[in-house]
Amino acid sequence: MQFKHAPVAVSAVFDDPNLVSVAGLVPMLRLARSAGLDELARSRLSVPTDKGANAGGKVMALVAGMLAGADSIDDMNLLRHGGMGRLFDRTYAPSTLGSFLREFRFGHVRQLDAVASRTLVNLASAAPLLQIRDGERVMVDVDDTIIEVHGYQKQGASFGYSGVRGLNALVATASTTTSAPVILAQRLRQGKTGSPKGAARIVADTLATLRRMDLGSSVRPLLRADSAFYGHATIGTAIKAGADVSVTVRMDPAVKTAIATIPEDGWETIEYPNAIRDEVTGRWISKAEVAEVPFVAFRSRKIAERVEGRLVVRRIPDLNPKQVEQPTLFDSYRHHAFFTTTDKQTMGTVAADKTHRGHAIIEQVHADLKAGPLAHLPSGVFTANSAWLVLAVIAFNLTRAAGLIADQGGRLARATTATIRRTLISVPARLARTARRIILHLPDAWPWQTAFDRLFTATHAPPPPAAAS
Repeated sequence: MQFKHAPVAVSAVFDDPNLVSVAGLVPMLRLARSAGLDELARSRLSVPTDKGANAGGKVMALVAGMLAGADSIDDMNLLRHGGMGRLFDRTYAPSTLGSFLREFRFGHVRQLDAVASRTLVNLASAAPLLQIRDGERVMVDVDDTIIEVHGYQKQGASFGYSGVRGLNALVATASTTTSAPVILAQRLRQGKTGSPKGAARIVADTLATLRRMDLGSSVRPLLRADSAFYGHATIGTAIKAGADVSVTVRMDPAVKTAIATIPEDGWETIEYPNAIRDEVTGRWISKAEVAEVPFVAFRSRKIAERVEGRLVVRRIPDLNPKQVEQPTLFDSYRHHAFFTTTDKQTMGTVAADKTHRGHAIIEQVHADLKAGPLAHLPSGVFTANSAWLVLAVIAFNLTRAAGLIADQGGRLARATTATIRRTLISVPARLARTARRIILHLPDAWPWQTAFDRLFTATHAPPPPAAAS
């Protein structure tokens, strides 16, 4: 595509007060308000001084900025251009929103956590965020990621397990085979924090939120996690809350002893339809062998705290074994094992292995957040950044709900935040007023007009009739 006119025939002037670049914020904020976000923030947040005044409006403004693509406090200026002041009330200055965030303390962050979880529950009643088939489990995934920061002014920033200076964000998601992940709980921690620290509390909060969503399923949810979370605190909390677990184990002596008891004819060959990358060697593998053996986790603890289950083991031929002086006479293997409490009758060995490998879906959520609001942690104050993470999660879940409402059976139902923003939010419009009504004149032939119309209609529907007394 080439420019149609001569350069001298075109000029640019920023002078139209009736233009907006993010008309999609109109249905998005209507959706947030119908989920009770502003009312919940106003009633639950107790941020002190005048900086915490009108907490509901400020939370809505921050979430709106993130929906529009802001990844720093200065980017909140996006809410103050053109006709935005005619569309929305109280488009706060970035300095006001920054002062609001810096007044947060840990207790206020926990209050915001409660706002986020209740908003998600309300969104689930407006859109089928987690669609469950008969007999299907909800998959709950827990994992942490390092958000890189620069400079020495960030409170809590340090070098963690990745060797990158940053802060550690612990996130828990829920998903099904037909539903994209939504975030149920989150926590920002110091960069040097070990992965399992505080994981038990996150698991408890996650499963409590999942119960409040009332999905109508009697099947126990399945908690999936990597080996960093293999500990009694995390697994015991999940089981006590009514969930099964599928957690990668470390190759300690007890695990190696259990693997050694598996007979040679107990291994079952599996082939992957798509090759997967081996994390240790970097090779792409297309087949492996799996087997399982009964296993009791945490044998060193009291009998009441031991957990019975099964150890599912996947072995891959080691084509280049280390520390051998001459070629081996027999094949050597590398083993990858995970512990699960699922019933073998409902989830066989091969199915359990396939289900456990699906835990990698949470990495897509981390990437989605880092491609948006978590590209930066905007403040030097740790609690302000903690609140920023919670607000980013609220914005993420709002885009999930919007995609489902706009295009439940299509691509937008599972699209990333960037796609939702490009198709439904970053829509330019010209404002016109007639008969006390504001009309948004949107671009002709917008490729996603049908999806936008469906979202706009759903969020602007009249309230349901009152029940007869």
